[in-house]
Amino acid sequence: MNASTLRKLLETEDAALLQDLKERAHTEAVRVFGKRVWLRGLIEWSNVCRRDCLYCGIRASRSGVARYTLSKESILACCQNVWAAGVRTFVLQGGENPAAAEALVPIVADIHAAWPAATITLSLGELPFDLYKRFREAGAGRYLLRHETASPAHYRRLHPAGMELETRLECHRELRRLGFEVGMGMMVGSPFQTTEDLLADLRLLQDFRPEMVGIGPFIPQQNTPFADQPVGSAEMTLRLLSIVRLLLPEANLPSTTALSAVSTHSRMEGILAGANVIMPNFTPARERAAYALYQGKDAAHLEAGEKLDSLRAELSAHGYITC
Repeated sequence: MNASTLRKLLETEDAALLQDLKERAHTEAVRVFGKRVWLRGLIEWSNVCRRDCLYCGIRASRSGVARYTLSKESILACCQNVWAAGVRTFVLQGGENPAAAEALVPIVADIHAAWPAATITLSLGELPFDLYKRFREAGAGRYLLRHETASPAHYRRLHPAGMELETRLECHRELRRLGFEVGMGMMVGSPFQTTEDLLADLRLLQDFRPEMVGIGPFIPQQNTPFADQPVGSAEMTLRLLSIVRLLLPEANLPSTTALSAVSTHSRMEGILAGANVIMPNFTPARERAAYALYQGKDAAHLEAGEKLDSLRAELSAHGYITC
């Protein structure tokens, strides 16, 4: 799709055109993946973060956050629960904390040794390149690092001084060089976002062609600089999911927890708009509540690993099976 077509799809209020977009994206997803949804077991291993991103509920300076880092034993127990549930991808997600990430390398190696058939995905932020290399050698195969916005000026308005978009893009390039499958992604409706910013996101995705793209609405969190900003649009999030499915037919696109948090039925709507991945949460309940990226995250209780039977039943009712 050229720039003028993309702009039209982002700006239109034509309901028929948007319905056609969603149907074409859904058809494309079924063509590539069949009526299958891939499950990824999410383990939020630590909410300690050195960064102070203005939108994030676990930003370093935010007060009232019960900080935690899961022990090796707890992480391995979570992995066992993921595996026992029939899910074959472990997603270790945490705040950006290079010192703690160092200690995670041998744990990743232990996970790989214990479950060699599983895929290990990491989402740990910007790290020294040698640490990425060690994670790859330990057995990790995928790395998720959302770019949040592809506009350098917009990026600076969302992040503290010293954080630059180019640094993040350098990480993406290094991860790919090391052989990781790379995930990118952006917030929809983040403060100051314009159509031009979204067009820049789509151009970046077209150029880099990541293996996964996470797209979720901006959701404010209390005691952050953006606490009083409006929630991003679920409809625009679904619209972008459909556009990205058509731009990147083989990319893994999750129907995100953030999307479920803003609209009760959005998880299934995401699948019908072109998504093919859902990430049930296997973090222990106490720590899961403390991993408060945004307000209302705990409301998306159907994302819990304990609700996997309900998730599978919901998908089955629409003719889908899980993988």
